[in-house]
Amino acid sequence: MNDKADILIIGGGVIGSSVAFHLLDDGFTGKIVIFEKDPIYEFSSTPRSAGGIRQLFSETINIQLSRYSLNVYKSFPDSMAVDGEPSEINFRQHGYLFLATEHMLTRFETLLNRQHTLGVPSQLLTKRELTDIVPELNADDLAGGLYCAEDGYLDPYSVMQGYIRKAKKLGATYTFEAVDTILSESGKVLGVKLKNGCTYTAPVVVNCAGAWAASLSQKIGLPLPVVPLKRQIFQFDVSKALKKQLPLTIDPTGVYFRHEGEKIIAGYSEEDTRPGFDFTWKRSLFMETLWPVLAHRVPNFEQIKIERGWAGLYDFNTKDHNAIIGEHPELKGYYIACGFSGHGMQQAPAVGKGLSELIRTGRYETVDLTPLRVERFKENDLVIEDAVV
Repeated sequence: MNDKADILIIGGGVIGSSVAFHLLDDGFTGKIVIFEKDPIYEFSSTPRSAGGIRQLFSETINIQLSRYSLNVYKSFPDSMAVDGEPSEINFRQHGYLFLATEHMLTRFETLLNRQHTLGVPSQLLTKRELTDIVPELNADDLAGGLYCAEDGYLDPYSVMQGYIRKAKKLGATYTFEAVDTILSESGKVLGVKLKNGCTYTAPVVVNCAGAWAASLSQKIGLPLPVVPLKRQIFQFDVSKALKKQLPLTIDPTGVYFRHEGEKIIAGYSEEDTRPGFDFTWKRSLFMETLWPVLAHRVPNFEQIKIERGWAGLYDFNTKDHNAIIGEHPELKGYYIACGFSGHGMQQAPAVGKGLSELIRTGRYETVDLTPLRVERFKENDLVIEDAVV
């Protein structure tokens, strides 16, 4: 079988679906086919995300991406409605909070100044102000915190489904088959070959395969500095409820926690995790590493019941931990959107909009994503983000 299209997108998660939606919403009239190898999204990174949305970054491009996306998510239910049915995503603007020790405050002051120049209403909080937001917080060993009340968290699966439904409504076709390789000739993309033997031809292929993106690119001799890296999340209940809904709170140790309905979820980015496609979660990580930190920081977390856990994959950029977006300089028509290192959900609307502009018009118009170009690695022009979770 050989089918023709105008644009082929590899990966039907939140990034790929956002790209498809924005292309069609912006007026593209050609045929778009999205390939997704996981028909129920069981191992997709999107629904396994913690769902945090923050503007508390150090790099201008990351702040711009998040500010654009935040405004999209605030109006998402109505703007992404299909046949009059709102696309609810359970966006809760309970804030984002980085807790700080004394030696961290100087760095946070620098972040604050950068954020304010770009319109982010972030605040440096005192120890007392921390307990206004989280009354139960043990702030004895803290000096303050960096906080943004606009930020918060949402349901990643609902966002992804919202983009999928809208993209389909506008004419996109989803094909639940795995891509074996990208086809090219004389420096130009020709299409893709599926693992079932079928081929699809198109002058544009967009690699949005997340943790699997690098292996596809490697197969055609265009390596990317991206590896699959496991991240674990745990959900638990407490015997004594907190007085207020938590912001997504990051302890100085790197342990983070937030409300999930009446429950709490928590996670931690282990430094010694080996790259690989591993979806197992270990209760021992919670018991040995997270729980002592959580119980110290919030006394209510001393008595808890672990209800479940899960693991998902970062498409982790080993060079500078930031997204890789744009047309590959060595293959015309081959576009990339991967390497988000945990930031994909909060950047998906802006990335979809940007790639729509680049593919249709040859340039960015809304947010200039040039700093995230593929070429930056050879040019040694890395994007070094200081506020990494």
